[in-house]
Amino acid sequence: MSMKRTNVYADPEDLAIIKEAAKRRGISEAEIIRQGIHLAAMANRVWDEPLFSRTFEGAGRTPSKREVRDVVADAVLRESGTGSAA
Repeated sequence: MSMKRTNVYADPEDLAIIKEAAKRRGISEAEIIRQGIHLAAMANRVWDEPLFSRTFEGAGRTPSKREVRDVVADAVLRESGTGSAA
């Protein structure tokens, strides 16, 4: 991946924390800053399509904890080949 150099102003206390973390983790301060820039970029990204663009058939309500547990248990039993949980 190619990178581009840029200059930013940072709070001295933040830089001290980054310096300490870099030393503790055994990586460069620049790597920590790059990770932070990536996290900020992803948090502010505008996606081309919504995360949940599909609709699914269902009861039209949020299932109870028991219903979810039963469906998961049934799926596990089907996957393991031991039959139905009921």
